[in-house]
Amino acid sequence: MTIALERQPADESREVIKAFAILGGFFFVVAVGTYLYGLDTSTPFPRDGSTLVVGRDFLNFWMYGRATALPDPSRWYDAAVYQRALAELLGPGYPGQNWSYPPTVMLIAAPFGRLGYLPALLVWTVAGLALFFAVIARRIADRRAQIALLVSPAAIFCLISGQSSFVTVAMLIGIFALLDRRPLIAGVLIGLMTLKPQLALLLPVVLIASGRWRVFAAAAVTTLALAALAAALFGTQAWTEFVTQGLPTQNIVLADPEGIATPYYPTMFMNLRGIGLGYGIAMAVQVCFAVAAVGAVAWVFRYRADADPRLLFALFVACSIAAVPYLLVYDTLALSFAALALLAGNALDTRGGWLARLVYWLPLLQIGLGNLHIPGPALIAPLFAVYILQMLKEAPVPALQPVLHPG
Repeated sequence: MTIALERQPADESREVIKAFAILGGFFFVVAVGTYLYGLDTSTPFPRDGSTLVVGRDFLNFWMYGRATALPDPSRWYDAAVYQRALAELLGPGYPGQNWSYPPTVMLIAAPFGRLGYLPALLVWTVAGLALFFAVIARRIADRRAQIALLVSPAAIFCLISGQSSFVTVAMLIGIFALLDRRPLIAGVLIGLMTLKPQLALLLPVVLIASGRWRVFAAAAVTTLALAALAAALFGTQAWTEFVTQGLPTQNIVLADPEGIATPYYPTMFMNLRGIGLGYGIAMAVQVCFAVAAVGAVAWVFRYRADADPRLLFALFVACSIAAVPYLLVYDTLALSFAALALLAGNALDTRGGWLARLVYWLPLLQIGLGNLHIPGPALIAPLFAVYILQMLKEAPVPALQPVLHPG
């Protein structure tokens, strides 16, 4: 189906992409240069300027891998026990860390835990970047758009943090590409997304609304198989500890009573917490956004599931970001991809082009305004979702009949 809209001139789209590549490249050089300048390499675990180890968040993932060799791999869900383990490794006084992922993460982390920290981080980073580039190169032909995405703020923060966004975004793109062509593979990938589910929570809505029951079944079987395998290898106690200690600890992090983390979360909940609103009020507002996001995704994938795949992906990612309270700036990489894919395909009008600019710079806007306790960046994803939804609503579909997929 073709979408009828007054697109901005192709030259204007190319100029926006060119500006992203140039300005993003400049930010990449400054950010990476500043980061490298602040490194302290005098210890076995080099520290950056913030005193965190190189790779930051990868440390937790690596520790999941190391835990698989312990007699009781689930004991680190106890935050105090985990801090003592880090102190033995890194010395006293390391900033507070916690285990927040389900035991299934240990299945993926185990090989990395067998390596030294720096070799494991190198393999993780190179493999993630290679997979990410291989996937986006198949979806965006414009070389400058590819470069703009690789040097985008979301990608840079993912690189510095040692995070999994390169892998999860590649998986999301693959899922949407394979939903109808390879439903079983798409379902398996969805099951694997449960290892870090922030951007996957609305995928069941997509599958149910569009009637993709084979994909749904494959995803459910994969999820249950991973959970059972983790229980068999690491003990059922691992799931008990995750539920009784891991999740409550994660909720304490989300509450963030001291406001330390709020500048790094582009979510409605955290934006409102950053200006001093109480937990209950902020969460109530977040729930309203989540309900609206679920409704939008359900409607679109019920009645517009044969629309431009780029629009469907953009709507899904924007709604996924709008729906959750816990999501960091590097998790917006999927939305940056969606915006650049639409720009490269000249599928946006002038208003969409400006929204794409806000999407691209969202991580910097969030961190900058968040540190000043100024809310607003959390509205960028919902506004982009509303814009895409309007485009999809205006698409000509005969008699507004549901579009269902037998697979």
